[in-house]
Formats: sequence, C-alpha cells, structure tokens
Amino acid sequence: MTDPRYNYGPADPQYPQNQGQPQYGQGQPAYPQGDPEPKINVGKLWAGGIGTAAVAALLVVVAIMLIRGVLGIAILSPEGAGAYGTVSTTSYAIAAAGAALLATALLMVLLLAMPSPLTFFTWICLLLTAVAVILPFTLVADLDAKIATAAVNLVVGLCITTMLSSVGSAAQNTPRQAGY
Repeated sequence: MTDPRYNYGPADPQYPQNQGQPQYGQGQPAYPQGDPEPKINVGKLWAGGIGTAAVAALLVVVAIMLIRGVLGIAILSPEGAGAYGTVSTTSYAIAAAGAALLATALLMVLLLAMPSPLTFFTWICLLLTAVAVILPFTLVADLDAKIATAAVNLVVGLCITTMLSSVGSAAQNTPRQAGY
C-alpha cells in the first residue's frame, strides 16, 4: 500500500516525467517496427572479397616465380620461359582472383540464407580446395610439376578460405541489446 499523504503520480512536480528512463508500457515498442537490421554489411563483405582476390592473384604470381625461378621446376610453361613463365601465369592469377570473387558471392548468399553460414562456407571451400589439389595429378605432366601445381592450389585455396571466413565474421552485424 502507498501512503495517501504523498502523491507520486504524474501530477507531482517533484517527480517530472521523461527523465531519460522509459516508463513501463511507454517509449519504444517491444518489437522493432519496419525493416529489421540487415544481417550483413555488404560493403565490408565485398571490400574484403576484393582484397582477398588481390592477395590470391599476387600469391599465385609469387608462388610461380618461386617454383620456376628458385626451385627450377617448369610449371605452367616450358623451362626456357623464365621465372615468370608465359601468359599462363597471368591467366592462373586472374583465375585465382575470380575464384576469390566467386567465393565472396557464395559467402554472401550463405550469410543471407543459412543458419551457420561460416561453417558451411568453410566446408565448401575446403572441399573445392581438395578438388583443386587433386586435379593436377589427373593431367599429363612431370611429377614435380604436378606436385608444385597442387601445392600452389592448396596454398591459394587455404588463403581464400581463411581470409573470407574472417571477412564474413567481421561483416556480420550483431544486434546490440539496449543499455549496453
């Protein structure tokens, strides 16, 4: 019970209303109205995807120059083509960048539609990396060139998988609780 001698109601000047604390049943609705907050930050996601594509392309160039120039293994072109090789090195680098951009598109779809998107993304990318590692052994080439190509594919696949997994994690908008 309250003491009738004291008026703590809305008309009491000692306790003005709306001092920054919402009253029970007033203020913002319990459930947000309109469009919910987007689940992902698309700008961050694609900026990270473009960065990953650049890293993957440069990684291919560095790996091929290392394999051809330092190790002396003829990968992607004949032995006399120099450390860089031929236009096939450029094509390989562009393909790696394209793979990173396709992986970014896959990650965006998974972030929008799947319950555990990063888990699915990691598994899909690792299985595609395994295919890329096995593929050189099905082609006609010297064994050292097959091993070197498989190693490049493995490193690039792991690079794309790990970088985009962290980009996807950073691009997710987590809803904040009120008061924190």
